[in-house]
Amino acid sequence: MHIDLSTRRAIVTGSTAGIGLAIAKGLAAAGASIVITGRTQARVDDAIAQLRAEVPQARLTGVAADLGTAEGGAALIAAVPDTDILVNNLGIFEPKDFFAIDDAEWTRFFEVNVNSGVRLSRHYAKGMAARGWGRVQFISSESGVQIPAEMVHYGVTKTAQLAVSRGLAEVLAGTGVTVNAVLPGPTLSEGVSEFFGKIAKEQGKTQQDVEQDFIQTHRPTSLIKRLLSVDEVANACVYLASEQASGTTGAAIRVDGGVTRSVV
Repeated sequence: MHIDLSTRRAIVTGSTAGIGLAIAKGLAAAGASIVITGRTQARVDDAIAQLRAEVPQARLTGVAADLGTAEGGAALIAAVPDTDILVNNLGIFEPKDFFAIDDAEWTRFFEVNVNSGVRLSRHYAKGMAARGWGRVQFISSESGVQIPAEMVHYGVTKTAQLAVSRGLAEVLAGTGVTVNAVLPGPTLSEGVSEFFGKIAKEQGKTQQDVEQDFIQTHRPTSLIKRLLSVDEVANACVYLASEQASGTTGAAIRVDGGVTRSVV
């Protein structure tokens, strides 16, 4: 299968590191023109420099904005009024005892993990439908299906993304625009690696041992028995952005290493 996105523009939110950066790299390698987004210009510039080194032919621009706010979303839309592919990847996570999560924290998680994608999809999907082609993706999580006790607020926002994704797919039925959710399992992104590295240092263990302990203790249903790589998640996103994925919409695509114990 040859995926050619050379006539398409893609916006990937939260794309200065981790899964978002890997998705941007995969789309750029397939020929798409990429808009990198991050909260600071320095982070955006660093990501663009890294991608240029890895994908020399990449066509890249960047927008620095806090997309977890309405103002940040408006700034991105003003800078880039239209796109063919929108990957709503921006998200935050933090293990926290349920009883210690106050109202402000719940609101912050919804603003970043859910409302950022709602705002951008509300704008960009309308243009896609008018042109008769488009791809919208929400990067959810297996935690949206199996809510983790250690971060209920995160899991709930990931469930909400599944609902928004399916609902928007229904709204856009017959327009040529597909909307899908991608559900990564535990993934060794930059943030997750730093988190496990900190634990390893505190416990006097190797990071690899901490990662294995996490899988065995918290995700024992994993069939691959390891964390996923960011590229494994990105590969699915590149396919869903392609012409070849025209028959897939309204779906929740799992890239979770078999963590979710269900046949549907």
